[in-house]
Amino acid sequence: MDRLSEMEAFATVVDQGGFTDAAKKLGISKSAVSKHVSSLETRLGARLLNRTTRRVSPTEIGLAYYDRARRVLNDAGEADALVTSMQSAPSGMLRVSVATDFGVNHLSPILGGFLHEYPDITVNMVLDNRYVELISEGFDLAVRIGDLEDSSLRARKLAETHRQMIASPEYLEEYGRPQRIDDLNEHKLLHYSNQANGSVWKLTAPSGEKRQVRSAGWLTVNDGQSLLNAAVNGLGIAFLPDFLYAEAMKEGKLVPAIEGMSPETQGIYAVYPPGRYTQPKVRAFIDFLVDSFRDSGPGDW
Repeated sequence: MDRLSEMEAFATVVDQGGFTDAAKKLGISKSAVSKHVSSLETRLGARLLNRTTRRVSPTEIGLAYYDRARRVLNDAGEADALVTSMQSAPSGMLRVSVATDFGVNHLSPILGGFLHEYPDITVNMVLDNRYVELISEGFDLAVRIGDLEDSSLRARKLAETHRQMIASPEYLEEYGRPQRIDDLNEHKLLHYSNQANGSVWKLTAPSGEKRQVRSAGWLTVNDGQSLLNAAVNGLGIAFLPDFLYAEAMKEGKLVPAIEGMSPETQGIYAVYPPGRYTQPKVRAFIDFLVDSFRDSGPGDW
């Protein structure tokens, strides 16, 4: 007889407290349940159940075997469910964390296409500039920009962005254009308030040297769009990704703060919890993002 069938019959007898109820639960005859259990005891060479006219209970050996058998049966059930779900259409609630700037400007405009393509999926998108704890906070995935801090998460690259110091022509005319990184100490800087490293800009000098600029800002705010507006209005120099400033630069409202200085390249990633199995709804959303941002990147935002 099939081992799993024997295990299932035995475990169900223990769960239901008898052969009659176990047979009803399994949808087979009482005699068939009894044959499965007897075959299992014969194969193992041990008595697993105490049988009386009033009740059936596991022996000490039977109880130990039941614990392991139940785990095996649960795993088998999950394996069956996994195959079924992988072949089914993506569905369910998808909870996504996205940095506010990127979410508002580039993810929100394309969400309609995803929802029309997958009508059985509902999206709960949380815009937040902090790095959320995906598993403990109940997120299916997050879109993150820059270096990935949590190496335990799985990641798929969506695009790249250039991060660069920018300022308005009016600001540079009034305060002068910095010629080198050290000149920034004499300028009005505009900072993100939610950066983990505080008011520190990590820059690469024209010589290739890695530098850090640590200077108090004239304005500190936790929103990139607000920093962009401040820079356009001549309030100082901001260090922003090009997916935020590209349009303003095309219109001549902003220019590079230091001429000839290369921008910093940062990756944009979809990150999701580790594991061999990726839920269909998560896989569908990531594939959609990869396709949507295929032609996006530095100079193309």
